[in-house]
Amino acid sequence: MKTDVHRCPSSLNELELFGKEQSKAFSMSMNKSVGASCRILRCNSEFVAATVHLSSSSSSAAALSSKAVNSAYCSALRSYGICTKRMARPCRGDLAYHSAVQGIEDLLIQHHCPRVGPTAQPWPLPQGTMSKDTCLYERNQFSREGQMPEYLYCSVFGDPHIRTFNNDFHTCAVQGAWPLIDNDYLYVQVTSTPAKGGMYPTVVTKITIILKSWRQCADQQLYQAELDNVPTAFADGSVWSGERRGHRVLMVRTESPGQHAEIRAAHIATLMVVRQSGRSLSLSIRSPRGIIEAFDPDHDLQLCMWGCPASQRINTLSPPALNSLAEAAIRAEAHCSALLPTQDVYFNACVFDLITSGDLNSSTAAVNALQDARNMISNGQGIHLLPVAAAGRARLQLLLLLLSILGILGEA
Repeated sequence: MKTDVHRCPSSLNELELFGKEQSKAFSMSMNKSVGASCRILRCNSEFVAATVHLSSSSSSAAALSSKAVNSAYCSALRSYGICTKRMARPCRGDLAYHSAVQGIEDLLIQHHCPRVGPTAQPWPLPQGTMSKDTCLYERNQFSREGQMPEYLYCSVFGDPHIRTFNNDFHTCAVQGAWPLIDNDYLYVQVTSTPAKGGMYPTVVTKITIILKSWRQCADQQLYQAELDNVPTAFADGSVWSGERRGHRVLMVRTESPGQHAEIRAAHIATLMVVRQSGRSLSLSIRSPRGIIEAFDPDHDLQLCMWGCPASQRINTLSPPALNSLAEAAIRAEAHCSALLPTQDVYFNACVFDLITSGDLNSSTAAVNALQDARNMISNGQGIHLLPVAAAGRARLQLLLLLLSILGILGEA
C-alpha cells in the first residue's frame, strides 16, 4: 500500500520539474509573441490543483487508499491530456506545450492509467442569485447588511509560527504539506522542510494557493511560491483576471520582485501577502469571517483555524540545549529587542528562530510578520499578542530554563 501511495509524490515532483521548464518556455514564447492564445500553463495549473491533495506529504492523502490515490491521479492526468489537446493549434510552436504532452504520456504509462475513463471533477460552485455587486464582496455585504464584513487574520512565518484566525499562537514542528485553509472558496497549503544548519527547526519552503472558480466572477487560479522563487503572477502567467464595475476581481502585484507578492481577490474580499524572509517563506491572510467559515465539518485540519496539532507544538520559551545557549540567548534577545521593542509573541519567535538557526537573517521573518499584522489588522489593539504568561514572567522562565540546562541550578 505504501509503495503505491508514495509513487504519486515522485511523479508530482517530476511534473514540477517540467512545470518549471514550462514557465521558462512560456516567458520565451511571450517575448517572441508566439500565440498569445496559447494557455498551456492554465492546463498545468488545473492539474496541480486537482492533485495537490494526493501528495504523500499532504495530510489529507493519508485518508485515501493507494487505489483511490492512483485512480484520482489518473483522472487528473486524463483531464490534463484533454486540456492540452484543446491547445494543440495555438500552442503548436510552444516548447512548454510539447514538454507537457510528453510528460503526460510518461506519467500515464508509469501509473498504468487507462486512456479512457473518468476525468477530474471541477471544484463545486456555490449557488445562488447574482446581484450587480456579487463579484465585489465588500460592496455586496454593505448593500445587504449596511455594514462592512468582519475580517479575520492568520499568518505563518519562521520556524514555522502560526497566528490563527482565533488569535492563538503556536510554533509547529510539522514537516511536509499541511493545509492552512480549506473552504468553499480557497485552498491554501504550506510545505515545511527541515532547515539547513539549524538544530531542529522546520521552515516553510513552498506555498500553494488555489482560488476556486466562483460563479461568473472568477475562474480557478493557482499561485505557487517556492524558496528563491516568489512569482509576481499566477501559474498561467497572468497578473489579473476578471473586471467588474471598474475593479479587477483577481490581481497579483509586488513591491519587491522575487521577495514579495500580494494577491487580492475582490469577490471574496481576501488579501494574501507572500514573502521570502531569509531562508524561509511566510504568508499573511486577511479574509471575511463568512468566507473563512464556509467549509464542511470533514475539513477539520486547517492550521489557520485550529493551529498546530497538539503533538506537533513547540514551546518557544524552551529552546533546545546548546553548549553556548546562555550566550546565544543573550545575543538573540539583544538583536531582537532592537528590531521588536514590544516583548510579544513576535519577539519570542524572533529569539527562538535566532537561537535555533544561528542565522541573523531569520529575524526578518518575525519583523515582516509584525508589519503585515499592522497593515492587515484594523483593530490596532489586537496586533501585539502577549505570550501565555506575562512578558516579564516569560522572560524569567526562559532565564531559569537556560540556567537549568547549563547545570547552574544543580540537582534541584
